[in-house]
Amino acid sequence: MDKLRIAVCNAQVPFEYGGAEILAESLAARLRTAGHAVALVNIPYLHYDKDEILKGYLAWRLLNLREAEGQPIDRVICLKFPSFAVDHPHKITWLVQQFRQVYDLFGTPYGILSDSPDDTELRDTVMAIDRQTLGESERLLAISGNVAKRLAHWSQLSAEVLYPPPANEERYAHAAYGDYVLSVSRLDPLKRIDLLVRAMGLTRSGAQAWIVGRGKDLARLQQLAREVGAADKVVFKGYVPDDEMIGLYANALALYYAPVDEDYGLTTIEAMKSSKPVLTAGDSGGVLEFVEDGITGVVVNPADPHQLAERIDQLFYDRDLNARWGMNARARVASITWDATLHRLLEG
Repeated sequence: MDKLRIAVCNAQVPFEYGGAEILAESLAARLRTAGHAVALVNIPYLHYDKDEILKGYLAWRLLNLREAEGQPIDRVICLKFPSFAVDHPHKITWLVQQFRQVYDLFGTPYGILSDSPDDTELRDTVMAIDRQTLGESERLLAISGNVAKRLAHWSQLSAEVLYPPPANEERYAHAAYGDYVLSVSRLDPLKRIDLLVRAMGLTRSGAQAWIVGRGKDLARLQQLAREVGAADKVVFKGYVPDDEMIGLYANALALYYAPVDEDYGLTTIEAMKSSKPVLTAGDSGGVLEFVEDGITGVVVNPADPHQLAERIDQLFYDRDLNARWGMNARARVASITWDATLHRLLEG
């Protein structure tokens, strides 16, 4: 196809780095490798400050991404809210997530909005803006079936599902099935790492939990590990560089990833490409598009750490079973590649 000038648009909380940021950088890099001219456009936003939400949408709307230095910008690819508010005749939205606080998290312990008149007005306004600006997209895609389902339910819009590959997809490989269950995520209550910590206090095997990531939940999780008698079984690794992460995946027994109604969960794909089964929960959203209980991993009741502990012990003691599920997991995600992704994203 013709070489294009493309702006990849993403919104980022300053100093916060997660799956959306990895996707934006990976997409820009892969597009450049394919010969396109690419600009990665980031505008900071504060999703936890109600007074900043509409300002974020407005900032993107006022941004001129139709041309630069007199040369047209052929495509914009928008990822995370509110970047999709940008105005462009050839806008492709590959939706990572909407502002979940006004949708599925509204009225839950994870929400920041109340049913006050001001918050209700903000919620209604965000919903209306989303319907308009997402509906303007020349093509509308979602990173998972779960994100597409939410979009259809709340915004009455239909999106194709296109699963993002890991940044370094070619590097993920299996080395050994070690003695640790790996967890890779931001340390946040929504990621539900406390379930893993509680389960480790109940395991009978020699399995450990290696928890990679930083976040506001660290102190609580460390205290919980002490309370349940798992301080010697749970290792908090903090930030781990990419090169070391490849090795942690390659040598893990399995991956634990059981967040609350996750959008997608890139760590699931990274683990499966490393031939590791995944331990998740029955309400973990996008993760369940890849994890089938007894085939590619384990699906447990999120309210029952005993059940998770039993399954961890099962995989620890039955390495043949663990390996079989790991091989199934690798086969499940084999088609998620950057070559196929770029073809669908730009050519349909």
